[in-house]
Amino acid sequence: MREIVFDTETTGFDPFNGDRLVEIGCVEVENFLPTGNVYHQYVNPERDMPEGAFKIHGLSEEFLKGYPTFAEIYAEFVDFVGDANLVAHNADFDMKFINYELSQVGHSEYPKTRAIDTLNMARRKFPGSPNTLDALCKRFSVDNSNRIKHGALLDAELLAEVYLELRGGRQRGLELDTAKKSAADTETVATKPRILREARPHAPSAEELLRHAEFVAKIGQEALWHKVKA
Repeated sequence: MREIVFDTETTGFDPFNGDRLVEIGCVEVENFLPTGNVYHQYVNPERDMPEGAFKIHGLSEEFLKGYPTFAEIYAEFVDFVGDANLVAHNADFDMKFINYELSQVGHSEYPKTRAIDTLNMARRKFPGSPNTLDALCKRFSVDNSNRIKHGALLDAELLAEVYLELRGGRQRGLELDTAKKSAADTETVATKPRILREARPHAPSAEELLRHAEFVAKIGQEALWHKVKA
């Protein structure tokens, strides 16, 4: 099962009030295990960067001016996602921005049914406990020491590890991967053509019969073969 764990950075909280996407980070997972395939892109929002947002992710207006707009990169993003479900922490926020940006370039939006929210998963699993990404990294012993500021790709990579733990841990992911391979091996064996060979002859030769008779005669009347014939 292929899924895309992703995160975004933005200029604020509301795309319908002028805020825009500035970074996308995606990690591909198969049966909850990262495959090593990632997608990362900074995006020129074509607007200023509010001080509050800059303090969170450190992406300045000047820095982002050197990167393409969403209209120039959305096709690559959509192609990377394919038909996979999208996994995010507080998915409503990230999906809201992704879908707004897609709508602005005339592309269809992703339905809510394709979104998996790890924040809701964590709240159900650990009610009453802190469920921020940092708190979950600490709970599951995921190393987040490099997370000085928010960054879409780093956060997506951390979330992929957290998501694996929320789904049951690395052992479950390996079991699913092994089961998939075993099923493929079974199918290969089942479809392999069976080679039929002619039965080998087992009747004794005349020479073998003569030697056997001589052997029985040496034993005498107590020989088992006399009893069988009787």
